[in-house]
Amino acid sequence: MRPNILFILSDDQGAWAMRCAGNHDIHTPNLDRLAAEGVRFENFYCASPVCSPARASIITGEMPSCHGVHDWLCRGNVQGDAHPYMSEHPHFRSDVGIEYLEGHPSYIAVLAENGYNCALSGKWHLGNQDHPKEGFSGWFTISGGGCAYYSPDFFENGRFTVSHDYVTDVITDRALAFLDELEQKEEPFCLQVHYTAPHSPWTPENHPDEYLALYKDCAFTATPDLPIHPCQQTSAPLGDTPERRRENLTGYYAAISAMDANIGRLLDKLDRDGLADNTVVIFTADNGMNMGHHGIWGKGNGTYPPNMYDTSVKVPFLIRAPFLTRTGITAQRSASHCDLFPTILDIASADYTLNEHQPGSSLCGYLTDGCPDTADSPFIAIYDEYGFVRMLRGERYKPIRRYRHNDDELYDMLEDPDETHNLIDEPALADVVREMSDRLEAWFDRYADPKCDGKNSLTLTGSGQRDLCWETDAFAHWNRMYYSGNDTLDEPVHKL
Repeated sequence: MRPNILFILSDDQGAWAMRCAGNHDIHTPNLDRLAAEGVRFENFYCASPVCSPARASIITGEMPSCHGVHDWLCRGNVQGDAHPYMSEHPHFRSDVGIEYLEGHPSYIAVLAENGYNCALSGKWHLGNQDHPKEGFSGWFTISGGGCAYYSPDFFENGRFTVSHDYVTDVITDRALAFLDELEQKEEPFCLQVHYTAPHSPWTPENHPDEYLALYKDCAFTATPDLPIHPCQQTSAPLGDTPERRRENLTGYYAAISAMDANIGRLLDKLDRDGLADNTVVIFTADNGMNMGHHGIWGKGNGTYPPNMYDTSVKVPFLIRAPFLTRTGITAQRSASHCDLFPTILDIASADYTLNEHQPGSSLCGYLTDGCPDTADSPFIAIYDEYGFVRMLRGERYKPIRRYRHNDDELYDMLEDPDETHNLIDEPALADVVREMSDRLEAWFDRYADPKCDGKNSLTLTGSGQRDLCWETDAFAHWNRMYYSGNDTLDEPVHKL
């Protein structure tokens, strides 16, 4: 019997933000339970350190330079004039629906073709989301890219609604209802539960007191307390004073703990209904997050130029599955979101073929073999991108290439895992830089579509994508106000 799939996605959660990952400040008993009953990956990477491009890569198995979503989508989320009842919401009324992923593969569509019933509860943020995407028979999604925690807006069956309940609870409530509906059908299901947590806002009025109280006396020693990075942007609330740092971390952790409690509701439902033994549960996040790491508050667009620190690009990845031969272990093999497309389809025994632009490899063989980590295992290199910034994570060295600026980086991840010493100008490493730069170029030449090549998106500032990447003025330029009268954006100025 083919297994069911429960895929849970969080928003802006760093790999470090779970107790099972070694953070003893945070309360995540249900994520810890998944890790104990399954496998936790220590080195799992997003495809891009910002929301929409990372989510698009999860769904398509392609890199942003192929699917063309390079920044978070600030436009194109809903066809506002098609819904008169949205006239009281100016943000939506002026929007247009754009099919950003039209013509690109979707593992949801392949699952549906192979007999799976697929449903979404939660955030999509990949364009024109007022109607279900291909393959979904159930569709309950955030109207825009995000929402406030206590006044979330949703689309379901073409209808716009606003709830006054806590958004994490609302997403879970609808997911539980979907489970009831899916259980009545004979076919296997894939339920996508996409939370908005722990994305900001983190102010106290946005989260239930019971979760804020968990951190009332927390010393917050698991995250560094550093001066603000000189290239900090305003993409997230700054923890630039002791009071704001405490408020941000309290809200961030409370959002995760509230989500964790709701994940417990989902796991309990699987147990009660006798589904746990035939359901694969996957948990990951769209991108990483800096909560003071490197002095940054935010993810890849927390700085300009964008950053590629591990805290921005490493994400949690947990999997609990009936076919695992070892559980309660931490896998050291590196992997990325692009590997999810073939992994999920192999779990489903689906009939599919990867196209020439999908670089991922299925993790099923590795998992069924017990996740071997021996000296003979080859290191799996990881590639990441955000517009004109690209990264290669090699076995030892990690070069970061910026095609707009003359500020490339190179880190020795064995000697300097916290990425504090940029070695790009070390003469002794010139050959390493040259060789790895050539590898980076060759890999993207293979997997990029020239029409969507991110290194050409020189106007990307992290302020959002407004249109298809090849259109004129595709990227928003709101962040120009945070630069010192220099339209080339080469002189970042920190604004508090």
